Amino acid sequence: MRDKPVVIGVAGGSGSGKTTVTRSICKRFSDKTILVIEQDYYYKDQSHLPFEERLNTNYDHPLAFDNDLLIDHLNYLMNKESIEKPIYDYKMHTRSEESVVVEPKEVIILEGILILEDPRLVDLMDIKVFVDTDADIRIIRRMMRDIKDRGRSLDSVIDQYVNNVRPMHLQFVEPTKRYADIIIPEGGQNHVAIDIMATKIENILAKNHTKQ
Repeated sequence: MRDKPVVIGVAGGSGSGKTTVTRSICKRFSDKTILVIEQDYYYKDQSHLPFEERLNTNYDHPLAFDNDLLIDHLNYLMNKESIEKPIYDYKMHTRSEESVVVEPKEVIILEGILILEDPRLVDLMDIKVFVDTDADIRIIRRMMRDIKDRGRSLDSVIDQYVNNVRPMHLQFVEPTKRYADIIIPEGGQNHVAIDIMATKIENILAKNHTKQ
């Protein structure tokens, strides 16, 4: 492993296909090569708040994330040290008491809606990607995910989209597109863009290995 892992940021709106893009890239490499860190795991702990107050959390606002902890963990990984990645309990709207031990790898993919919003995170990235998908596709995907995986009702998902997701996307997420090195339209369906990303990573890894 080289002195510093390759750090790739994959940003984009909720439901844009970031996870599909990330998984498609990961399939091109062995499990020992790529580590994925999801920004969603780094929502702030809210155990000190009453449950009713947690229900009002705006998960699409930059202040919802514990970027200080995320940056600390990235620095540990870049220094070849393991971390205990937090787990977020979406039903209880706070951080779980459990965590996952994560070991460093040659490539780190940081995935999340607002990873390009914080300059400190941007400075750690070697490649910055923005997955750009139409709003109607994104809302349908978000509905399916939140209802199926997070136990949400249809009314609550729609209410959250109208009051939080859409305005936060326009105010905070969409503007970060300007910081991307690569913009991928149509997410995981854009096989050409994914091929280019995989080739770029292969070239970087090959150069790093020749330096060892």
